[in-house]
Amino acid sequence: MNPELSTVPSTSNPHIIRRLYNWTISWAERPGGSWALFLIAFAEASFFPIPPDVLLLALCVGASKKSFRFASICAAGSVLGGMFGYLIGYGAWQSVKGLFIPYIFSQAVFDKVQVLYQQNAFLSLLTAAFTPIPYKVFTIAAGVFDVNFWTLVGASLLGRSARFFLVGGILFYFGPPVKVLIEKYFNWFAWALLALGIGGFVALKLLH
Repeated sequence: MNPELSTVPSTSNPHIIRRLYNWTISWAERPGGSWALFLIAFAEASFFPIPPDVLLLALCVGASKKSFRFASICAAGSVLGGMFGYLIGYGAWQSVKGLFIPYIFSQAVFDKVQVLYQQNAFLSLLTAAFTPIPYKVFTIAAGVFDVNFWTLVGASLLGRSARFFLVGGILFYFGPPVKVLIEKYFNWFAWALLALGIGGFVALKLLH
């Protein structure tokens, strides 16, 4: 077993969320932290359900002076992951459709994205890239519905960079006070992140 992975706390511990937070923070001082951030950002843009913002926030809190570097890594991973999601939709959707629907997103949500693309593909992608709306639905759907590849790339670069650099900028300039605030009210922050994730899917269903 990887010695670093052996430090992950047991899920039987009642303080698992706090311990996972502390363990995640520790990645800020490890060479592997940047790779972990890149891989999670890549995966989230195409198939993984957990957003990279949590690890990005933790890394920036742990080493605020590296915040813009972490934001760059997160944006690069996410943009490349979006391209991969596009390729899944474009070349392999019929083969892998059953792995995504209904486990990662519903058919109704997927159909809603198709309607949004018919109205304005670039604006739809840009909105999903910046907001909590589930981005992976849009990257895969872009390939399925034959959205121009460079439209996807351009919207991803703008939206993902703006989102992650906003987080990085806040932590760069206000790192220590934000760290104190997060650690003091961590449970509330955890619930807020969960609510944002759920709210993204709800918002997508309500879009016209």
